[in-house]
Amino acid sequence: MSEKEKNASVKDAELDMQEEAVAEEALEAAEAVEKTEEELLEEYRAKLCPSCSVAIEANAVKLRALAEMDNFKKRLQREKEEQARYAAEKVLADLLPTLDNLDLALQYGSQAAECQNMMIGVDMTRTMLLDALKKHGLVPVGEVGQEFDPNDHEAVGQEPSDSVAPGHIVRVMQKGYRLNEHLLRAARVIVASK
Repeated sequence: MSEKEKNASVKDAELDMQEEAVAEEALEAAEAVEKTEEELLEEYRAKLCPSCSVAIEANAVKLRALAEMDNFKKRLQREKEEQARYAAEKVLADLLPTLDNLDLALQYGSQAAECQNMMIGVDMTRTMLLDALKKHGLVPVGEVGQEFDPNDHEAVGQEPSDSVAPGHIVRVMQKGYRLNEHLLRAARVIVASK
């Protein structure tokens, strides 16, 4: 390499270093210019009136506290509504065996001719109890002919059926019940096989 080429190479390196320094200074200046209006306003207020920035900060803290209090009230209200919705869940779950026994009494008592008047009374009692429970959001789940849904039904067996399509309920062994959108007990069913 000749002396001229070496000198040119050194000059290029010096120019590159100078360009990098200028680029860094330009970048720092650009970052300083990029301050947001809010930051500039905050700096101006702090220089103008130091006690004003304390008042502004106190106001911001107050607004955050008010927002947190409002969120807390809303959360408590939601929890209260949810609790009221499902407060009767335990009591209603305890009444399910009573409904099962009334269903069994109707199922087996209807076969005896001498018990017909008593069965009418049992049926009326069951109907009144179901109506009262429906007012509180309890509804029965699982009917013959309904399509099997593993979310609402528990399959305890399968049997062939000519009257019901495959995958549908042939018999309900034990009624299921739902309280509002919450499943209290799945219906125990026998599903039609192919």
